[in-house]
Parts: sequence; C-alpha cells; structure tokens
Amino acid sequence: MKKILFVDDEPNVLAAFQRQLRKQFSVETALGPQEGLAALQNSRDYAVVVADMRMPEMNGVEFLIKVKATAPDVVRMMLTGNADQNTAIEAINEGNIFRFLNKPCPPENLTLALEAGMRQHQLITAERELLENTLGGSIKVLAEILATADPKSFGHTGSLRNNIRLLAEFMKVGQTWELEAAAMLSHIGYVTIPPEVALKARVGHPLSVREHEMFQRIPAIGGNLLAQIPRLEEVSKIILYQNKRFDGAGFPEDKVMGSEIPLGARVLKILIDLAEIEAKGISRTIALEHLHCRPGWYDPDILEAVAACLHPESEEPADAVKPPLLVSFSNLRIGHLLVSDIQTKDGIMIVAAGNRITPPLIQRLRNFSSLSGIREPILVEAA
Repeated sequence: MKKILFVDDEPNVLAAFQRQLRKQFSVETALGPQEGLAALQNSRDYAVVVADMRMPEMNGVEFLIKVKATAPDVVRMMLTGNADQNTAIEAINEGNIFRFLNKPCPPENLTLALEAGMRQHQLITAERELLENTLGGSIKVLAEILATADPKSFGHTGSLRNNIRLLAEFMKVGQTWELEAAAMLSHIGYVTIPPEVALKARVGHPLSVREHEMFQRIPAIGGNLLAQIPRLEEVSKIILYQNKRFDGAGFPEDKVMGSEIPLGARVLKILIDLAEIEAKGISRTIALEHLHCRPGWYDPDILEAVAACLHPESEEPADAVKPPLLVSFSNLRIGHLLVSDIQTKDGIMIVAAGNRITPPLIQRLRNFSSLSGIREPILVEAA
C-alpha cells in the first residue's frame, strides 16, 4: 500500500496526523525537511507528501522543490498557517503543488485532499507504466524489426541507446525514455531510401543532387512519421533536429539554435557523429578530438560530458576488463552482447556489433544459417 508522508517541525502536529488518519491511510511522519528528504530517498513507497511552510533550515516551498527533483512522481501538498497570497503563488509555481491547505484544516477536507492526491498518483504511475512498458516495449519491438530487416542502417541503435543511458545517468537526466526512444528510432527515416541509393552511399559512390537531398531529409521524414503517434511528439522533435548544429547551421533550415534545440537532439548529434568516426576504425580518443575540432557544431557542455563519461580513460583498467568470448553459432544465446558483426559465409552482415541477441534476431540467424551458413566463431562480451 502506498504511503503518505507528513513533514513538519512540530512533533505534536505529526502525532495528531497519525492518530487522525491511520485508519484510512498508511501514514508516516518526518520531523523537519532533512528527515523528510532522507525518507523519500530511502523508499519509493510514498504517493503523497504533505509539508508545513515554516520549518527550520528550509521552508516548505524549498523542501517541495527538492522533493520534485528527488521523487517527481510523488504528489506534493502544502498545509500551513502562513496563508498569504505570495506563499501560495510561490508554492504553486515553484513547488508544483497539487493542493494548498490552510491550518487548521477540517478533517473531512484533509481526507478529501489526500484521497484526491492518491488518485493523482495512480494516474501519474499509470502514465509512466504506459510510456515505459507499453509504448517503450512497442518501440523496442519496432527497432528490433528494423535492425533485423536492415542491419546496415539500423544495426547500431542498440549501442547508441546504451551510450544514451550512460550519459543520462552521468548528467543526472531524470526521465530518459524519450532520449532512448529517439536513439532507437533515430534512423527510421531510412525506410524511405531506395536500396540501390543506400548501397551507393555505403560504398562511397558519389550521389546525385536528388539522392543527396533524400539523405538530408531523413530526419524530417522520421520526425513526421512519429509526430502522428500520441505521446511521441517530443521524440519526433528530437529526431527532426538530430543533425542540427549548435550554432544553428544544418537541417532543418530554421532559426532554432543553441539551447533552443531539444536536449535529446543535441545529445544524438554528438553520439551519432562519434559513432560514425569510430566506424572508420578510429579510436575513441582520436574521435573525440575530431569532435572538439568542429567549432559551433555541438553543445560544449554536452560534449564535455560525453568526453568525461565515455572516454576510454573513464572505463575500467585494462586488467579488469574481461576479454570477449569466442562462441559457435550453436552456443549463441539470447542476451549475448555482440563484440563483432555476424556475417553469412558470403560476407553479408546480418547483425551489427553492439547489439544484444534477441528472440527475433536468433530466428533470423537460424534462417540464414540454414540457407547460406554463418561465419564462426562469433565474438560476444564476457559475462
């Protein structure tokens, strides 16, 4: 059962709340803001937090701002005797509170407010469930199908998503599902490129003006496709602006620049360019130097974060890194992370390095194995 946390600097007030509400709700108390923040950091079982305004060390608004950063899904309320208009405005605008209640608050009014807060938390968590599981799962399946059908164009989105996760954790980005979804679907516009044109680009043959325009418009096509799907509007913006330079140059040709470019697009621009340089056999250290030699291309703060988070020197010492394993196709298992590409005996790449083996990929590999064979052994990351 989800709990309600009351935070006040008066022990008698907290005790009164527990006596009054314990039969209807699971109530816990915290004596002051520091104890309240510690409780929220140590447990995810809270649905509602109710804070007093006048407390030592930090007032109620300051406390609720920290609650929003620490536990954004928790519904925030304020119960105070300091009911001036400025306090209410500050609490609503800065703390994003759900209810503002005055002391003394009649028990029936407090009960109704807490019941509404519990329902609001259910709505928030249901939305999160929809986004992270239902919609996120659908995106994952779509990305796997695209990678299976065209590994050259879509085979590296798995490693891109992993780098997104590492960077988001390093930068302390709260909600990452939109960034991860954009990483997995960043190349979805490639589905409109004719196979013969895509092949010309891969082997380095010169492209006509019309063919070059096709590739330039890939982000716009991907953004337009996803903009039609509810709750993917922000993802579509990230994909639309993924090639936009920080100084405003590049596609799309508009006046958007700097911090006006969606955060996810600024992140993708760096990580995709980094991956393209590394794909040429250039080390990550040298690849990062290449990025630093492109003034105006990238958000400097994010570029520094990428260098600090994904630089080889920030990884484990060489003697602590386990060497990759050589496995036969028959010993390849769901969950294995590929260190090398998987190719047919004719040299056709089926799955790119950096991808994790999934049930659809296993089935695709079995089909290729029965028709033309698989090159063995296969390099996978050691567990």
